[in-house]
Amino acid sequence: MKKPLIVLTGPTAVGKTKLSIALAKAIDAEIISADSMQVYRHMDIGSAKIRLEEMKGIPHHLIDVLDPWEEFHVQKFQQMAKNAMDDIYSRGHIPLLTGGTGFYIQSVIYDIDFTAEESCGSLRKELETYAADHGAEALHQKLSEVDPQAAKEIHPHNVKRVVRALEYYRQTGECISAHNRRERQKESPYALAYFVLTDKREKIYEQIDRRVDLMMDDGLLNEVRKLKEMGCRKEMVSMQGLGYKELLEYLSGGCSLEEAVFRIKRDTRHFAKRQLTWFKREKHVIWVPKDCFQYEEEKILAFMLEEIKKLEGVSCLKNYSGVPSF
Repeated sequence: MKKPLIVLTGPTAVGKTKLSIALAKAIDAEIISADSMQVYRHMDIGSAKIRLEEMKGIPHHLIDVLDPWEEFHVQKFQQMAKNAMDDIYSRGHIPLLTGGTGFYIQSVIYDIDFTAEESCGSLRKELETYAADHGAEALHQKLSEVDPQAAKEIHPHNVKRVVRALEYYRQTGECISAHNRRERQKESPYALAYFVLTDKREKIYEQIDRRVDLMMDDGLLNEVRKLKEMGCRKEMVSMQGLGYKELLEYLSGGCSLEEAVFRIKRDTRHFAKRQLTWFKREKHVIWVPKDCFQYEEEKILAFMLEEIKKLEGVSCLKNYSGVPSF
């Protein structure tokens, strides 16, 4: 019998955190963060990291486990998440995968095979040097020439993923888009409930702008300044996160603070749009549009619990009283 796995995802700033706690309490779950930035220590404000008091006693995994100068990528996330899941299952609990990094989530729910994507150090260095010398757009153009579909799906500024796609093509002769398409066709090895929380686009954008303003009020600039003093540089994977790269540029004299904040808001809105595009391509998604539930959190949670009840072999609602708790 397949083991249960619950996923709660959606675009940034849509309101996943509070709902994830209520859901975890209802189904006796532990949360695994599927976020590429919350894994890092010292990066709290810009990553919108959940605070200890917000966790309400729910165990959280893959938060604050790496230093900002350590590399983090999808293969590493997949292995760490699977280890956490084994730990959670051993206690008789259910893993609740929560966050907005779609490729990370996909790597776990379909158990994507990355064995053919092992990096060749010299090749990776060659591609990274090319991007540094000629620019991210030029590297992205190289990808467009050999794998137009991957180039369409990967943002030109996401140098890490562009490099990985070119590496895969150079090493195997196959387009990574074909590999990913094949992996997506796999059936999940889990009894899966894959929820995507969403909202009207203009509301998401308004919430993004408000959240960026709150982050600045809460001290995001000082957080980035401290990271810079610790030796964090723009080339690091951790410093590619939204909010960090823009403020690093400001601190280096590359733009005004007003321009940096403008870019954070603009690029975060673009990121949310790409997240929605990604989730629309996924199989077995259960869409949870907040407006269809009149923005009533209790109704949203009740709907999700009814969907989870349908999963084969899941008897996880023994602690659920029938009254959603927030």
